[in-house]
Amino acid sequence: MSHNPLVSIVMPNYNCARFIGEAIESILQQTFYDFEFIIVDDGSADDSWKIICAYAQTDARIIAVQNEENLKICRTLSKGIQMAKGKYIARMDSDDVAHVDWLEKMVQFMEIKEHAHIGVCGANFYLIDQKGKKIGQKIFPETDQQCRDAFWFRNPFAHNTVIIRKECFSAFGFYDQEFLYAEDLELWMRFGQKYTLHNIQEFLVDYRISGENSVLKKQKTMIQNTLKARKKAKNEYGYHMSFKGYVFYWGTWTMQFLPPRFVFWMFNFLKK
Repeated sequence: MSHNPLVSIVMPNYNCARFIGEAIESILQQTFYDFEFIIVDDGSADDSWKIICAYAQTDARIIAVQNEENLKICRTLSKGIQMAKGKYIARMDSDDVAHVDWLEKMVQFMEIKEHAHIGVCGANFYLIDQKGKKIGQKIFPETDQQCRDAFWFRNPFAHNTVIIRKECFSAFGFYDQEFLYAEDLELWMRFGQKYTLHNIQEFLVDYRISGENSVLKKQKTMIQNTLKARKKAKNEYGYHMSFKGYVFYWGTWTMQFLPPRFVFWMFNFLKK
């Protein structure tokens, strides 16, 4: 690229050869073109790297990076973001599918002069199964206050839909390995100390549910680190936890002892 792109899309990957081709295609087909596409393979043992390299040869916007060892999601994401040249960081996972106008709508919203204070913007998504069949949907809180209220009950953003001003990372740092599997929730709380949060009320991404999702495989660690992030937000970032928030805090604590799929179903049911 002869100039710095407006957006840097960062996609981490680990052993997702089955779906990564479809995920990459969904990015290359975006109606918004001014981006670089940083794909960081985290030491996959399948054919992921071969697939990534094949796509990188067909489109100059793709920057393919391979970790020599498995660094996990936090360090992998931070590595990709540190390489980024864009004004905005957009996130996409290697087993999900971006709608063709995802990036265009996100950038248009963030580029509005009156939205200069918004640091993180996300969107709603459809749930799809392993074959790509639509099986549900998720709606996220819209306004800054609604996002902040949600900190104690749910993650206010779908990590695979967000666009973030890169200056947020300059101001508050990168993903924290200490909060693995809840690293995004802790990051939003950290950024929220200075920046406004928002979700566009449109469905712009398809989120794939499979046996590989960390929400199913790493439930106990995710719950423990979610609680730790909320405690840090209250004690160090100055957020106020309501009585209802405390009730949910201890209710969430009990979830670590229940079957993962039951917990996943319960959280989805309570959010409706």
